[in-house]
Amino acid sequence: MEDVLRKQRAVFTEARPEPIEARKSRIERAMKLLKEHGDDLCKVMSADFGNRSPMQSMITDIAGTVNFGKYCLKHVDKWSKPERRSVQFPLGLLGAKAELRYEPKGVIGILSPWNFPVNLTFGPLMQVFAAGNRAMIKPSEFTAKTSLMMQELVEEYFTPDECAVFTGGPEVAAAFSELPFDHLVFTGSTATGRKVMEAASKNLVPVTLELGGKSPVILGESADFAKAGERIAMGKMMNAGQICLAPDYMYVPEGKQDEAIHGVWQGTAKMYPSLLENEDYASLVSDRHFDRLQDMVADARDKGAEVIEVNPGNEDFGSSNARKMPLTILKGVTDDMKAMQEEIFGPVLPVKTYRQLDEAIDYVNRNDRPLGLYYFGDDSNERETVLTRTISGGVTVNDVIFHVSMEDLPFGGVGSSGMGSYHGIEGFREFSHARSVYTQPKIDVAKLGGFKPPYGPGTEKAVRSMMK
Repeated sequence: MEDVLRKQRAVFTEARPEPIEARKSRIERAMKLLKEHGDDLCKVMSADFGNRSPMQSMITDIAGTVNFGKYCLKHVDKWSKPERRSVQFPLGLLGAKAELRYEPKGVIGILSPWNFPVNLTFGPLMQVFAAGNRAMIKPSEFTAKTSLMMQELVEEYFTPDECAVFTGGPEVAAAFSELPFDHLVFTGSTATGRKVMEAASKNLVPVTLELGGKSPVILGESADFAKAGERIAMGKMMNAGQICLAPDYMYVPEGKQDEAIHGVWQGTAKMYPSLLENEDYASLVSDRHFDRLQDMVADARDKGAEVIEVNPGNEDFGSSNARKMPLTILKGVTDDMKAMQEEIFGPVLPVKTYRQLDEAIDYVNRNDRPLGLYYFGDDSNERETVLTRTISGGVTVNDVIFHVSMEDLPFGGVGSSGMGSYHGIEGFREFSHARSVYTQPKIDVAKLGGFKPPYGPGTEKAVRSMMK
């Protein structure tokens, strides 16, 4: 990895200034890779999970990422243009100029996760390329077949000095995190994000951390509980809840709790009348992850929560080894339960109630900043109260998760849910160095302004002028 990093940086430096067409070529090849091998990638993702809908993978990991590549191609020329900046009066009249150039940083590392292994590798890669950088990638060992295929395909479509993939376990990821990149992108858990940031700090490598947390759903009194329930169910059941932006818990008006739960139940049953043999419903990625969620539900039950299994087909999950788990709603949760302390990352949905909306807002504010926040309701005043009094990475109103799919909106967290962002022009700028360039006019500005010793009346006049 160190050899490849040295080679990439040397070739990057030698190639400068590189034309925009070179950047576009890399984006186009990344898109071509996904288009030509999308079906194969969907098959290996399903194999890695045990079962994962190829159609879901095609939407989230392949087509959505290709579409993001098209977005980057469309905007890269505009993003790359220098920005004129103003200079203080009267420097502009004297011929001074100021501009901001967005220049490539060099070699950027991408540590990608298992839950959307292709999208969360190639999504940031599109903007890494758009900004003119080279890339090194370490995908997750939990989706080993997908990681190996991505490595083979990258070797086919890119030269090693453009992009390289390294597979392996935690020891490889740890070594990767310590490399002296020009920038490092990590997507994963908050706990691992801390370790990555600590490792990167040894070389003062700037980081983009896309983490997770407990993304709340707040249902207002004016919400359509049937419609909201179906949309919440769709977000929670996609990828079996293994999404950093999955609705983590639901906060509902006290008198509407049963109606809200029924809406989610009905929405789930409508989309997934059966689960065990249903190709549309994903398995949990590993036995360890499955056992963790089972322990979480048992902990809630032992501490007094009512456990509601959404099992429309009355299937026997106990006799299956498919690592499939029905949506499990936890009613009457308390803060000492694991389900309210840990990011769930699976098909478990705690429900809390409030008498006044302030209770829900105060609860969100007392805890770590979430990656996403979701509000359902038609009361614009209530909506604005939620938005203006809470802080989160992003928001979707009257649905869940969708803000991440808006290509022109930056996606990222705040506090424990992450730092930095990509998507939109903000992603291009994240992977660029904003370089200030000031051009001095021929006239001796320092002398004219009274800034050059020996100081005298001209200096005093300049100071008075600045202090007005």
